[in-house]
Amino acid sequence: MEGNSPAVRTSLPLRPFLAVCTALTLILGLSLAVLPPASSTTLANADCRPDGLYTAPGVTPPYCEVYDEAGREKMGEGHPRRTIGYFTSWRTGANNTPRYLASDIPWDKVTHINYAFAHIDDQSKVSVGGDSASNPATGMEWPDVKGAEMDPAYPYKGHFNLLNKFKKQHPNVKTLISIGGWAESGGYLDDNGKRVASGGFYTLTDNQAKMNTFADSVVEFLRKYGFNGADIDYEYATSMKYAGHPDDFTFSNPRRAKLMAGYVALMKTLREKLDAASAADGKYYMLTAAVSASGWILRGHDTYQVTQYLDYANLMTYDLHGTWNHFVGPNAALYDNGKDNELQEGGVYSAYGMGYLDTDWAYHYFRGAMQSGRINIGVPFYTRGWQNVTGGTNGMWGKSALPDQKKCPKGTAGDVGSTTPCGDGGVGIDNIWHDLDENGKEMGSGSNPMWHAKNLEKGIAGSYIGAYGLDPANDPDDRLVGTYARNYDSTMKAPWLWNSQEKVFLSTEDEESIAAKAQYVASKGIGGIMIWELAGDYAWDPARNDGKGEYFMGKTLINTIYDNLKGASPYGNQKSDQKPPADVLDVKVDLGDFPVGDSNYPISPKMKITNNSGQTIPGGATFTFDYGTSAPASMTQQTGWTLSVKAGHTGNNTGGLKGDFQKVTLTVPSWSSIPSGSTATVALSYQLPIATPSNYVLTFGGKSYALTQDYPKTSGLRR
Repeated sequence: MEGNSPAVRTSLPLRPFLAVCTALTLILGLSLAVLPPASSTTLANADCRPDGLYTAPGVTPPYCEVYDEAGREKMGEGHPRRTIGYFTSWRTGANNTPRYLASDIPWDKVTHINYAFAHIDDQSKVSVGGDSASNPATGMEWPDVKGAEMDPAYPYKGHFNLLNKFKKQHPNVKTLISIGGWAESGGYLDDNGKRVASGGFYTLTDNQAKMNTFADSVVEFLRKYGFNGADIDYEYATSMKYAGHPDDFTFSNPRRAKLMAGYVALMKTLREKLDAASAADGKYYMLTAAVSASGWILRGHDTYQVTQYLDYANLMTYDLHGTWNHFVGPNAALYDNGKDNELQEGGVYSAYGMGYLDTDWAYHYFRGAMQSGRINIGVPFYTRGWQNVTGGTNGMWGKSALPDQKKCPKGTAGDVGSTTPCGDGGVGIDNIWHDLDENGKEMGSGSNPMWHAKNLEKGIAGSYIGAYGLDPANDPDDRLVGTYARNYDSTMKAPWLWNSQEKVFLSTEDEESIAAKAQYVASKGIGGIMIWELAGDYAWDPARNDGKGEYFMGKTLINTIYDNLKGASPYGNQKSDQKPPADVLDVKVDLGDFPVGDSNYPISPKMKITNNSGQTIPGGATFTFDYGTSAPASMTQQTGWTLSVKAGHTGNNTGGLKGDFQKVTLTVPSWSSIPSGSTATVALSYQLPIATPSNYVLTFGGKSYALTQDYPKTSGLRR
């Protein structure tokens, strides 16, 4: 889960194919490093590698165990697209709170389960804590719960035992261990539940030895507990100051300039260690990541150069608005509607002509670097909300500032000295899934499972509220007052509840909005949907609440996703929308030297072209490449080369971006060349962040080449 978005949500100111296989390693020493088209004798496992996925040199993992020959993931009948559910460790039923166990997962409706969370221990190894009967992952038991009986085949108990027990019954479902998350990216929760700010990913990536230790431990962990892969939830390796958990600022802020480089090194290390283990074990181990969807955070992620190492990316397209500031808006809008007051006040619309706090924008950001099928959009099964809202339409695009800004929660806008106020978050009956601050006090955020929000909408307080510490007899904040009316914006595909009496706004999800997102996924060839978290789903239970009925944990939203995706066509499996050249040159293109944080505007990296092809790239040669339409078609260069952009989308993005790629042509000056073994550097400038440019084609001497940069499938491998 992304948790709180950046500590200060400020608007953008106005101001790397066959694993370039072993054969390529040998070819590099020859005069012309060109990969020929694949022949009919190409190994089947190489056929199954997804387009653009990096493979460790000299290793061919058993891709065909997981992927078909078109490079699409095999997920079983009725699942052409992914449904990935986060399953959390902490909904164990402790203190009589509602529990959600592996036996509650709708196994026939999901394709992947991400277990949240493991962390990095003080030995730089992955861990879920000490072995004890109270450890939910490996030690707990639920002897009185039907379906939660332990499988004696495993030497451990807890959630891990049950996950493997049910995987026997549903062998097409894959499980991944999610490492990090909001609370454990820069530290961990000890065996007593106390958070220890230890450095986590921030200090792990300081040196390669630590990363090697960590990656080796991940391999050991997957083998020991039967997981199919690792999901890295590093929040966040961005150069934007005050992003991530506020307790980690002592580690993260001094390292901002090198966090992304460390993240890239970590993911490359993990990919290579997992590929080697896959080849050794004959079992393919996946590597995925939860990735930010916020334009503000992504600006400090360079060009998100980890995408080449990922089987797929899970976009955290939620927490796009929240009480870290006073702007009241949707948690997870599908589209921009041109009225976002946070973006208006930051001058975003006037500067770029588009908004960037919506799912469609984030999808197009990553589409610039990956095929649609290696991208999954995230949906929240929880709410966010404010109290004492003023303005807007039934609260939407209103404002709600905490009255005493000196009491802003740690890390939010007011706490770190921003001129943007922190928000006045919902509390009590409007906040049952809340976090506690360091003093054990409720943090107002309007966070609730969707089943509780559905009860509020129906005028039901919920028979479970006492288990969450609510005392309506003595605390007015815990009482159900007023009417929670459902509203829906048909442009954003965003529902919300508005209590006009209490001035409470809760951003929600329901069947209508989830169906719209599933249809969006189906229509665009997107890989699937990721859910935070499964325990927030709902269904009407007539037996609860002393027989009067109420909403409780259920499968309504999962069923909606399944029903809208089960008949979808195969997902998009090619990075480019055009067939690339058959021949491949060893020429690499990197974007680097990014200014840090707020200094990185306009976004002004250096493009470094490294020619190891064995021949000179002459003056007049052209490089064409794509970047996502999440950024305007306004890229320029300042090095005397010629650069032009063919727009794939122009104008605003109300209701969605209309194309995937802005297409760039960059021409080597006639008076210049790039000899083999040398580099050339071009200074670029653009406005909104872009993911790593892709689909390179280099043309000179009457012939065109793809680049090793893209890890492409050559023509003989394409389907």
